[in-house]
Amino acid sequence: MGKMLNQKKSNTGTFVALFCILALFVLLVLVDNVFPTNSFTLMLIPVLKKGAIYSLVCVSMNLLNGFTGLFSLGQAGFMLLGAYSYAAFSISAASHGAVYQYFDGGIIKFSIPEIFAKALGENAGNFLGSVVCILIGGAVAALFAFLIGIPVLRLKSDYLAIASLGFAEIIRAFAQWDVLGPVTNGSNLLRKYTTFSDMKISFGDFTLKLGTLFPFLIVSVCILLIVLLINSSYGRAFKAIRDDEVAAQAMGINLAKHKRMSFVISSFFAGVSGALIAMYQTTVASSAFTTAMTYEILLIVVIGGIGSVTGSCIGAFLYIACSEWWLRFLDSGEVLGVSVPFFRDGFRKVVFSVVIMIIVLFFSRGIMGDKELSFNRLFAKFRKKKAPEVTENEQ
Repeated sequence: MGKMLNQKKSNTGTFVALFCILALFVLLVLVDNVFPTNSFTLMLIPVLKKGAIYSLVCVSMNLLNGFTGLFSLGQAGFMLLGAYSYAAFSISAASHGAVYQYFDGGIIKFSIPEIFAKALGENAGNFLGSVVCILIGGAVAALFAFLIGIPVLRLKSDYLAIASLGFAEIIRAFAQWDVLGPVTNGSNLLRKYTTFSDMKISFGDFTLKLGTLFPFLIVSVCILLIVLLINSSYGRAFKAIRDDEVAAQAMGINLAKHKRMSFVISSFFAGVSGALIAMYQTTVASSAFTTAMTYEILLIVVIGGIGSVTGSCIGAFLYIACSEWWLRFLDSGEVLGVSVPFFRDGFRKVVFSVVIMIIVLFFSRGIMGDKELSFNRLFAKFRKKKAPEVTENEQ
């Protein structure tokens, strides 16, 4: 009987979670197609897109740092590989000459979205072609992670962090090398490729924009795969390595194999995040993927909670919203029309730093710690609060 009740509670929580996700997707479609264009939506839409992208890259870093215990700081480098790979394969064929004007039109002369568009139509081609290019970006990042992981994963703790950080800087420098210019365009921008604004569905004369929904769809699928991995036997092996390598090895866990697997999978999803960042920014330049980006991602992971997927997602949206929207008025010099002398350019970052310090001081394990947001737990707490008190007469 108890098992049946637990199963019923679990199913209820799952249905509610799916309903909330579906409602969110509907809301995102409305934001793009129904909501009026004003100052609110002009700030909301970029925050939603970037928050979703950062959620994925933070969860990918948490998979490595929080669940496997490998302290790596190479996420920006893998994001760069994903961004360049995505852009290179999705630039329209007619634009190669203009984009690669200093490198004879580049090596890649075709566009994957255009190939799909010829067979399926422009909108479907852009959608499916972009998905393929995103997967290519993730695969390139995973390939480099596999090759780099052979020597680097022999290191531990701070040494692994330094080695991975050095790799990210080397990759960023190589991207600007003229020898690789036919692919990366050297120190010039990659542009004129498929972006979020190209994600549309046409119904006769009516066109439905999916620019905000698209990154959420990709990110949702990727995070779901990561959660399934964490809850699998491989995920349990990752956690065992994190807790005690000696004990994990004594239990028969192949340390080298599982560390390499975690490193490659984390890098794959970092590459996917890089491809989505390329779509968000509409141009790709290696100067955007600096060490500061890796520290930013690590900070979000710590704020959300090391070892918590939902913590990384919540932390990502809060970080992006605060840094790029909610605290922006501090740079304007006034509040509600009243001039404030010490509100000037850069003051937003000062206040934001103080907020982060407060969070770290009062939430030493992050907002979620190592816990996950669960609808079943919320229902259990709600039922406890609503349960009627038993009187003495009833007893």
